[in-house]
Amino acid sequence: MITLQHIQEAQQRMRTVVHKTPLEFSQTFSRLSNNRVYMKLENLQKTGSFKVRGSYNKIMLLSDEEKSRGVIAASAGNHAQGVAYSSNMIGIPCTIVMPKGAPLSKIQATQSYGANVILYGDVFDESLEYARKLQQETGATFVHPFDDPAVIAGQGTIGLELFEQLDDIDAVVCPVGGGGLLAGIAVAMKQKNPAIRVYGVESTACASTTAAKQHNQPIVITPSNTIADGIAVKRIGDLTFSYIQKYVDDIVCVEETDISRTMLYLLERNKLLVEGSAACSLAALLYKKIPLEGKNIVAILSGGNVDVTLISRIIERGLVESGRFVTFSTIISDKPGQLNKLLRIIADLEANVMSIDHQRMGTNVLPGQAEVRFSLETKNREHIDQIQRVLIQSGYAIRRLD
Repeated sequence: MITLQHIQEAQQRMRTVVHKTPLEFSQTFSRLSNNRVYMKLENLQKTGSFKVRGSYNKIMLLSDEEKSRGVIAASAGNHAQGVAYSSNMIGIPCTIVMPKGAPLSKIQATQSYGANVILYGDVFDESLEYARKLQQETGATFVHPFDDPAVIAGQGTIGLELFEQLDDIDAVVCPVGGGGLLAGIAVAMKQKNPAIRVYGVESTACASTTAAKQHNQPIVITPSNTIADGIAVKRIGDLTFSYIQKYVDDIVCVEETDISRTMLYLLERNKLLVEGSAACSLAALLYKKIPLEGKNIVAILSGGNVDVTLISRIIERGLVESGRFVTFSTIISDKPGQLNKLLRIIADLEANVMSIDHQRMGTNVLPGQAEVRFSLETKNREHIDQIQRVLIQSGYAIRRLD
Protein backbone atom coordinates (compact mmCIF):
# COMPACT_ATOMS: atom_id res chain seq x y z
CA MET A 1 0.00 0.00 0.00
CA ILE A 2 1.29 3.44 -0.94
CA THR A 3 1.52 5.76 2.05
CA LEU A 4 2.41 9.37 2.65
CA GLN A 5 5.82 8.17 3.85
CA HIS A 6 6.53 6.53 0.48
CA ILE A 7 5.79 9.85 -1.23
CA GLN A 8 7.93 11.78 1.23
CA GLU A 9 10.82 9.38 0.61
CA ALA A 10 10.36 9.82 -3.14
CA GLN A 11 10.55 13.59 -2.68
CA GLN A 12 13.88 13.27 -0.89
CA ARG A 13 15.29 11.09 -3.71
CA MET A 14 14.44 13.59 -6.43
CA ARG A 15 14.89 16.88 -4.57
CA THR A 16 18.03 17.82 -6.52
CA VAL A 17 16.84 16.32 -9.81
CA VAL A 18 13.36 17.65 -10.59
CA HIS A 19 12.08 21.21 -10.43
CA LYS A 20 9.80 22.39 -7.67
CA THR A 21 7.48 23.88 -10.26
CA PRO A 22 5.74 27.23 -9.68
CA LEU A 23 2.23 27.54 -8.26
CA GLU A 24 0.79 30.57 -10.02
CA PHE A 25 -2.36 32.46 -9.02
CA SER A 26 -4.58 33.52 -11.93
CA GLN A 27 -6.78 36.57 -11.51
CA THR A 28 -8.43 35.92 -14.89
CA PHE A 29 -9.34 32.29 -14.30
CA SER A 30 -10.41 33.04 -10.74
CA ARG A 31 -12.89 35.59 -12.05
CA LEU A 32 -14.18 33.30 -14.81
CA SER A 33 -14.71 30.34 -12.45
CA ASN A 34 -15.83 32.24 -9.33
CA ASN A 35 -13.01 30.65 -7.34
CA ARG A 36 -9.46 31.47 -6.36
CA VAL A 37 -7.53 29.48 -8.95
CA TYR A 38 -3.90 28.47 -8.63
CA MET A 39 -2.09 26.65 -11.44
CA LYS A 40 0.63 24.07 -10.74
CA LEU A 41 2.94 24.50 -13.73
CA GLU A 42 4.27 21.02 -14.48
CA ASN A 43 4.57 22.14 -18.10
CA LEU A 44 7.74 23.86 -16.82
CA GLN A 45 9.10 20.62 -15.37
CA LYS A 46 12.23 18.98 -16.78
CA THR A 47 11.35 17.11 -20.00
CA GLY A 48 8.19 19.25 -20.18
CA SER A 49 5.87 17.17 -17.99
CA PHE A 50 5.34 15.56 -14.59
CA LYS A 51 6.34 12.13 -15.92
CA VAL A 52 9.97 12.48 -14.89
CA ARG A 53 8.94 12.33 -11.22
CA GLY A 54 7.51 8.82 -11.35
CA SER A 55 10.12 7.37 -13.69
CA TYR A 56 13.02 8.74 -11.64
CA ASN A 57 11.62 7.36 -8.40
CA LYS A 58 11.05 3.97 -10.01
CA ILE A 59 14.57 3.74 -11.42
CA MET A 60 16.20 4.92 -8.19
CA LEU A 61 14.54 2.05 -6.33
CA LEU A 62 16.11 -0.60 -8.59
CA SER A 63 18.90 -2.77 -7.22
CA ASP A 64 22.43 -2.35 -8.59
CA GLU A 65 21.98 -5.57 -10.56
CA GLU A 66 18.71 -4.35 -12.05
CA LYS A 67 20.28 -1.01 -12.95
CA SER A 68 23.11 -2.77 -14.75
CA ARG A 69 20.59 -4.50 -17.02
CA GLY A 70 18.95 -1.19 -17.81
CA VAL A 71 15.33 -0.20 -18.32
CA ILE A 72 12.86 -0.36 -21.16
CA ALA A 73 9.59 1.43 -21.83
CA ALA A 74 7.03 1.89 -24.60
CA SER A 75 5.74 5.39 -25.25
CA ALA A 76 5.19 7.93 -28.00
CA GLY A 77 5.00 10.85 -25.61
CA ASN A 78 5.99 12.27 -22.23
CA HIS A 79 6.70 8.95 -20.53
CA ALA A 80 9.45 8.20 -23.05
CA GLN A 81 11.27 11.44 -22.28
CA GLY A 82 10.81 11.00 -18.52
CA VAL A 83 12.33 7.51 -18.54
CA ALA A 84 15.14 8.54 -20.90
CA TYR A 85 16.05 11.60 -18.81
CA SER A 86 15.96 9.65 -15.52
CA SER A 87 18.12 6.87 -16.94
CA ASN A 88 20.62 9.39 -18.23
CA MET A 89 20.83 11.08 -14.83
CA ILE A 90 21.59 7.77 -13.13
CA GLY A 91 23.80 6.51 -15.96
CA ILE A 92 22.07 3.26 -16.91
CA PRO A 93 21.08 1.81 -20.32
CA CYS A 94 17.64 2.79 -21.60
CA THR A 95 15.56 1.52 -24.52
CA ILE A 96 12.35 3.19 -25.65
CA VAL A 97 10.03 1.55 -28.17
CA MET A 98 7.92 3.99 -30.17
CA PRO A 99 5.36 3.50 -32.97
CA LYS A 100 6.74 4.14 -36.46
CA GLY A 101 4.52 7.19 -36.83
CA ALA A 102 5.74 8.92 -33.66
CA PRO A 103 6.43 12.66 -34.17
CA LEU A 104 10.03 13.34 -35.16
CA SER A 105 10.33 15.95 -32.40
CA LYS A 106 9.44 13.33 -29.74
CA ILE A 107 11.93 10.83 -31.21
CA GLN A 108 14.74 13.38 -31.28
CA ALA A 109 13.98 14.65 -27.77
CA THR A 110 14.08 11.11 -26.38
CA GLN A 111 17.33 10.35 -28.20
CA SER A 112 18.85 13.57 -26.88
CA TYR A 113 18.56 12.14 -23.36
CA GLY A 114 20.70 9.19 -24.41
CA ALA A 115 18.00 6.55 -24.99
CA ASN A 116 18.15 3.89 -27.66
CA VAL A 117 14.92 4.50 -29.60
CA ILE A 118 13.42 1.59 -31.52
CA LEU A 119 10.57 2.31 -33.94
CA TYR A 120 8.23 -0.67 -34.08
CA GLY A 121 4.56 -1.14 -34.91
CA ASP A 122 1.93 1.09 -36.45
CA VAL A 123 0.07 1.70 -33.18
CA PHE A 124 1.10 1.97 -29.53
CA ASP A 125 -0.24 -1.48 -28.57
CA GLU A 126 2.18 -3.11 -31.04
CA SER A 127 5.06 -1.07 -29.60
CA LEU A 128 4.10 -2.12 -26.08
CA GLU A 129 3.96 -5.80 -27.04
CA TYR A 130 7.41 -5.57 -28.61
CA ALA A 131 8.81 -3.75 -25.58
CA ARG A 132 7.55 -6.55 -23.33
CA LYS A 133 9.22 -9.09 -25.64
CA LEU A 134 12.53 -7.22 -25.49
CA GLN A 135 12.26 -6.98 -21.72
CA GLN A 136 11.99 -10.76 -21.42
CA GLU A 137 14.92 -11.28 -23.77
CA THR A 138 17.27 -8.74 -22.15
CA GLY A 139 16.24 -8.87 -18.49
CA ALA A 140 15.84 -5.09 -18.45
CA THR A 141 13.27 -3.61 -16.05
CA PHE A 142 10.04 -2.51 -17.68
CA VAL A 143 8.99 0.95 -16.47
CA HIS A 144 5.21 1.18 -16.60
CA PRO A 145 3.81 4.65 -17.37
CA PHE A 146 1.31 4.59 -14.49
CA ASP A 147 0.36 1.26 -12.89
CA ASP A 148 3.34 0.89 -10.55
CA PRO A 149 3.61 1.83 -6.84
CA ALA A 150 6.96 3.61 -7.26
CA VAL A 151 5.67 5.61 -10.24
CA ILE A 152 2.51 6.60 -8.38
CA ALA A 153 4.54 7.68 -5.32
CA GLY A 154 6.79 9.77 -7.55
CA GLN A 155 3.85 11.59 -9.10
CA GLY A 156 2.46 12.16 -5.61
CA THR A 157 5.38 14.47 -4.80
CA ILE A 158 3.41 17.20 -6.59
CA GLY A 159 0.92 17.01 -3.73
CA LEU A 160 3.63 17.54 -1.13
CA GLU A 161 4.85 20.62 -3.01
CA LEU A 162 1.33 22.04 -2.98
CA PHE A 163 1.28 21.92 0.84
CA GLU A 164 4.60 23.79 0.87
CA GLN A 165 3.35 26.44 -1.58
CA LEU A 166 -0.21 27.14 -0.39
CA ASP A 167 -1.44 27.11 3.21
CA ASP A 168 -5.16 26.80 2.54
CA ILE A 169 -6.22 24.34 -0.19
CA ASP A 170 -9.88 23.46 -0.65
CA ALA A 171 -9.62 21.31 -3.77
CA VAL A 172 -7.21 19.93 -6.36
CA VAL A 173 -8.25 19.28 -9.96
CA CYS A 174 -6.09 16.89 -11.96
CA PRO A 175 -6.15 15.27 -15.43
CA VAL A 176 -6.58 11.51 -15.50
CA GLY A 177 -5.61 8.99 -18.18
CA GLY A 178 -3.90 5.89 -16.84
CA GLY A 179 -4.36 7.32 -13.36
CA GLY A 180 -0.81 7.53 -11.99
CA LEU A 181 -0.81 11.30 -11.51
CA LEU A 182 -4.29 11.47 -10.01
CA ALA A 183 -3.72 8.48 -7.71
CA GLY A 184 -0.41 9.84 -6.42
CA ILE A 185 -1.72 13.34 -5.75
CA ALA A 186 -4.90 11.96 -4.16
CA VAL A 187 -2.91 9.78 -1.75
CA ALA A 188 -0.73 12.74 -0.75
CA MET A 189 -3.60 15.18 -0.28
CA LYS A 190 -6.04 12.88 1.49
CA GLN A 191 -3.56 11.22 3.84
CA LYS A 192 -2.28 14.63 4.95
CA ASN A 193 -5.64 16.45 4.96
CA PRO A 194 -8.77 14.36 4.28
CA ALA A 195 -10.90 17.54 4.03
CA ILE A 196 -9.28 18.54 0.72
CA ARG A 197 -11.43 17.53 -2.23
CA VAL A 198 -9.73 15.85 -5.19
CA TYR A 199 -11.24 15.74 -8.69
CA GLY A 200 -10.11 13.92 -11.81
CA VAL A 201 -10.82 15.26 -15.29
CA GLU A 202 -10.85 13.41 -18.60
CA SER A 203 -12.04 14.10 -22.12
CA THR A 204 -15.49 12.82 -23.08
CA ALA A 205 -13.75 11.39 -26.16
CA CYS A 206 -11.80 8.94 -23.97
CA ALA A 207 -13.56 8.56 -20.63
CA SER A 208 -11.97 5.32 -19.42
CA THR A 209 -12.04 6.28 -15.72
CA THR A 210 -15.72 7.20 -15.88
CA ALA A 211 -16.41 3.85 -17.54
CA ALA A 212 -14.42 2.05 -14.83
CA LYS A 213 -16.41 3.76 -12.09
CA GLN A 214 -19.67 2.82 -13.80
CA HIS A 215 -18.61 -0.85 -13.95
CA ASN A 216 -16.76 -0.74 -10.62
CA GLN A 217 -13.65 -2.09 -12.36
CA PRO A 218 -11.30 -1.07 -15.18
CA ILE A 219 -12.63 -1.91 -18.63
CA VAL A 220 -11.35 -1.36 -22.15
CA ILE A 221 -13.16 1.40 -24.04
CA THR A 222 -13.08 2.51 -27.67
CA PRO A 223 -11.86 6.12 -27.64
CA SER A 224 -12.51 8.81 -30.21
CA ASN A 225 -9.85 11.21 -31.44
CA THR A 226 -9.04 13.81 -28.82
CA ILE A 227 -6.82 16.86 -28.55
CA ALA A 228 -5.95 15.54 -25.07
CA ASP A 229 -3.86 12.68 -26.47
CA GLY A 230 -1.70 12.52 -23.33
CA ILE A 231 -4.62 11.07 -21.35
CA ALA A 232 -6.18 9.05 -24.17
CA VAL A 233 -5.81 5.71 -22.39
CA LYS A 234 -8.20 2.89 -23.31
CA ARG A 235 -8.06 1.28 -19.87
CA ILE A 236 -7.12 2.80 -16.53
CA GLY A 237 -4.66 0.80 -14.42
CA ASP A 238 -5.83 -1.71 -11.84
CA LEU A 239 -3.63 -0.30 -9.09
CA THR A 240 -4.33 3.34 -9.93
CA PHE A 241 -8.06 2.71 -10.06
CA SER A 242 -8.04 1.20 -6.57
CA TYR A 243 -6.52 4.40 -5.14
CA ILE A 244 -8.83 6.61 -7.19
CA GLN A 245 -11.83 4.70 -5.84
CA LYS A 246 -10.56 5.20 -2.30
CA TYR A 247 -9.40 8.81 -2.36
CA VAL A 248 -10.85 10.75 -5.31
CA ASP A 249 -14.13 12.59 -4.72
CA ASP A 250 -15.38 12.66 -8.31
CA ILE A 251 -14.44 12.27 -11.97
CA VAL A 252 -15.77 14.77 -14.50
CA CYS A 253 -15.52 15.03 -18.28
CA VAL A 254 -14.85 18.02 -20.52
CA GLU A 255 -15.65 18.49 -24.21
CA GLU A 256 -13.09 18.92 -26.96
CA THR A 257 -14.28 22.49 -27.52
CA ASP A 258 -13.72 23.28 -23.82
CA ILE A 259 -10.16 21.94 -24.01
CA SER A 260 -9.16 23.85 -27.14
CA ARG A 261 -10.62 27.12 -25.83
CA THR A 262 -8.76 26.70 -22.55
CA MET A 263 -5.47 26.06 -24.36
CA LEU A 264 -5.98 29.33 -26.22
CA TYR A 265 -6.92 31.18 -23.00
CA LEU A 266 -3.69 30.00 -21.35
CA LEU A 267 -1.62 31.01 -24.35
CA GLU A 268 -3.17 34.46 -24.58
CA ARG A 269 -3.77 35.39 -20.95
CA ASN A 270 -0.87 33.67 -19.17
CA LYS A 271 1.59 33.10 -22.04
CA LEU A 272 1.60 29.40 -21.18
CA LEU A 273 1.77 26.72 -23.85
CA VAL A 274 0.22 23.52 -22.49
CA GLU A 275 -0.86 20.29 -24.11
CA GLY A 276 -4.52 19.29 -24.36
CA SER A 277 -4.38 16.87 -21.45
CA ALA A 278 -2.93 19.59 -19.20
CA ALA A 279 -5.69 22.03 -20.12
CA CYS A 280 -8.43 19.62 -18.99
CA SER A 281 -8.16 20.49 -15.30
CA LEU A 282 -8.59 24.20 -15.90
CA ALA A 283 -11.32 23.59 -18.49
CA ALA A 284 -13.33 21.74 -15.85
CA LEU A 285 -13.27 24.87 -13.69
CA LEU A 286 -13.98 27.37 -16.46
CA TYR A 287 -16.93 25.40 -17.83
CA LYS A 288 -18.50 24.67 -14.44
CA LYS A 289 -18.00 20.91 -14.37
CA ILE A 290 -17.03 21.05 -10.69
CA PRO A 291 -19.65 22.35 -8.20
CA LEU A 292 -17.43 24.70 -6.20
CA GLU A 293 -17.44 28.48 -5.79
CA GLY A 294 -15.39 30.83 -3.65
CA LYS A 295 -12.76 28.17 -2.92
CA ASN A 296 -8.98 27.92 -3.17
CA ILE A 297 -8.54 25.45 -6.01
CA VAL A 298 -5.34 24.11 -7.57
CA ALA A 299 -5.46 23.07 -11.23
CA ILE A 300 -2.64 20.73 -12.26
CA LEU A 301 -1.23 21.71 -15.66
CA SER A 302 0.49 18.41 -16.29
CA GLY A 303 2.65 19.11 -19.34
CA GLY A 304 3.56 21.38 -22.21
CA ASN A 305 4.96 19.11 -24.91
CA VAL A 306 2.94 20.28 -27.89
CA ASP A 307 4.23 19.27 -31.31
CA VAL A 308 5.32 22.41 -33.18
CA THR A 309 3.34 21.37 -36.25
CA LEU A 310 0.16 21.28 -34.16
CA ILE A 311 0.46 24.68 -32.52
CA SER A 312 -1.01 26.69 -35.41
CA ARG A 313 -3.90 24.21 -35.75
CA ILE A 314 -4.57 24.39 -32.02
CA ILE A 315 -4.65 28.18 -32.14
CA GLU A 316 -6.92 28.19 -35.18
CA ARG A 317 -9.26 25.65 -33.61
CA GLY A 318 -9.37 27.64 -30.40
CA LEU A 319 -10.19 30.81 -32.33
CA VAL A 320 -13.01 29.06 -34.17
CA GLU A 321 -14.42 27.56 -30.98
CA SER A 322 -14.37 30.92 -29.21
CA GLY A 323 -16.09 32.72 -32.10
CA ARG A 324 -13.05 34.70 -33.19
CA PHE A 325 -12.51 33.14 -36.60
CA VAL A 326 -15.07 32.18 -39.24
CA THR A 327 -15.15 31.25 -42.93
CA PHE A 328 -18.09 32.09 -45.18
CA SER A 329 -18.93 31.39 -48.81
CA THR A 330 -21.27 33.31 -51.08
CA ILE A 331 -22.05 33.83 -54.79
CA ILE A 332 -21.66 37.29 -56.34
CA SER A 333 -22.11 38.72 -59.80
CA ASP A 334 -18.85 38.60 -61.76
CA LYS A 335 -18.81 42.30 -62.50
CA PRO A 336 -16.47 45.12 -61.53
CA GLY A 337 -17.18 46.52 -58.06
CA GLN A 338 -19.19 43.54 -56.73
CA LEU A 339 -16.37 42.13 -54.63
CA ASN A 340 -15.58 45.62 -53.34
CA LYS A 341 -19.24 46.02 -52.34
CA LEU A 342 -19.10 42.80 -50.30
CA LEU A 343 -15.85 43.78 -48.60
CA ARG A 344 -17.19 47.24 -47.75
CA ILE A 345 -20.05 45.66 -45.79
CA ILE A 346 -17.59 43.46 -43.91
CA ALA A 347 -15.36 46.47 -43.15
CA ASP A 348 -18.33 48.45 -41.83
CA LEU A 349 -19.06 45.56 -39.47
CA GLU A 350 -15.47 45.81 -38.14
CA ALA A 351 -14.39 42.31 -39.15
CA ASN A 352 -10.85 41.72 -40.37
CA VAL A 353 -10.42 39.75 -43.63
CA MET A 354 -7.73 37.11 -43.08
CA SER A 355 -7.98 35.41 -46.49
CA ILE A 356 -10.16 35.49 -49.58
CA ASP A 357 -10.60 33.15 -52.53
CA HIS A 358 -12.44 34.25 -55.72
CA GLN A 359 -13.48 31.40 -58.09
CA ARG A 360 -15.38 31.63 -61.38
CA MET A 361 -15.71 27.86 -61.76
CA GLY A 362 -17.69 25.40 -59.63
CA THR A 363 -20.73 23.17 -59.55
CA ASN A 364 -22.85 25.92 -57.98
CA VAL A 365 -21.40 28.78 -60.03
CA LEU A 366 -23.34 29.86 -63.11
CA PRO A 367 -21.85 31.80 -66.04
CA GLY A 368 -21.49 35.44 -65.06
CA GLN A 369 -21.10 34.54 -61.38
CA ALA A 370 -18.19 33.98 -58.99
CA GLU A 371 -17.92 32.15 -55.70
CA VAL A 372 -16.16 34.03 -52.91
CA ARG A 373 -14.81 32.26 -49.85
CA PHE A 374 -13.56 34.57 -47.14
CA SER A 375 -12.14 33.99 -43.66
CA LEU A 376 -12.68 36.66 -41.03
CA GLU A 377 -11.20 37.54 -37.68
CA THR A 378 -14.16 38.36 -35.44
CA LYS A 379 -14.83 39.50 -31.87
CA ASN A 380 -17.12 36.73 -30.62
CA ARG A 381 -20.03 34.50 -31.63
CA GLU A 382 -22.49 37.39 -31.47
CA HIS A 383 -20.32 39.31 -33.93
CA ILE A 384 -20.37 36.35 -36.33
CA ASP A 385 -24.17 36.15 -36.10
CA GLN A 386 -24.41 39.87 -36.79
CA ILE A 387 -22.19 39.62 -39.89
CA GLN A 388 -24.20 36.70 -41.26
CA ARG A 389 -27.49 38.47 -40.58
CA VAL A 390 -26.44 41.73 -42.27
CA LEU A 391 -25.07 39.92 -45.33
CA ILE A 392 -28.30 37.96 -45.75
CA GLN A 393 -30.30 41.18 -45.38
CA SER A 394 -28.07 42.69 -48.07
CA GLY A 395 -29.13 39.95 -50.49
CA TYR A 396 -26.25 37.47 -50.18
CA ALA A 397 -26.81 33.72 -49.85
CA ILE A 398 -24.33 32.88 -47.10
CA ARG A 399 -22.83 29.47 -46.27
CA ARG A 400 -20.71 28.95 -43.17
CA LEU A 401 -17.82 26.59 -43.84
CA ASP A 402 -16.32 25.95 -40.40
